[in-house]
Amino acid sequence: MAEQERRQTVTVLFIDIVGYTSLIDDLDCAVVRALQRDYFGIVSEVVRSGGGVVEKYVGDAVMAVFGTDETGFGPDAAASAVRVGLSVQEALRGQLLAGRFAVRTRVGIATGDVIVDLAATREFGHGMISGSVVSTAARLQAYAPHDTVVVCSSTRSVTDELIAYQELPPVRVAGKPYPLDLFRALEPQGVLCVA
Repeated sequence: MAEQERRQTVTVLFIDIVGYTSLIDDLDCAVVRALQRDYFGIVSEVVRSGGGVVEKYVGDAVMAVFGTDETGFGPDAAASAVRVGLSVQEALRGQLLAGRFAVRTRVGIATGDVIVDLAATREFGHGMISGSVVSTAARLQAYAPHDTVVVCSSTRSVTDELIAYQELPPVRVAGKPYPLDLFRALEPQGVLCVA
């Protein structure tokens, strides 16, 4: 019988649009859909080209996972997630979604252990990973300054030679008994290894 689930380390990326609720509040649903279609199209293209898998879309949030493939997790997978976060923001800069909306985003990235549902990973399905790292990434994204990519200390420690960071003040987040260290990704550095 083939393995259906496995424990492994992954990097999770959450991105959302700053001020999305107020932006769409008075818009017709067809305009909201056009905005989402443009936004999700740009984000998913950058995620996939960076080696990630889009796990889900919720409202304006996109959750993507890096390091679930056969080669497994390593510094390159985590660095790819950070590069994707920076690249998505660059790709959205100057774009008018639905032909008229310039948006700002914020990205949160966390690295940790999860259980991976292998069938869902192959099918790009919802619920492909389970673990607290998912909520950590979502919480970090909520605390990210506008137009920035922030990461947890685990992501920073495995990518420190590949990405330049600025340390930010720790944040207290709901559901966590201790403050989370926060680092702003500035730019790629070093060389990404290709296996």
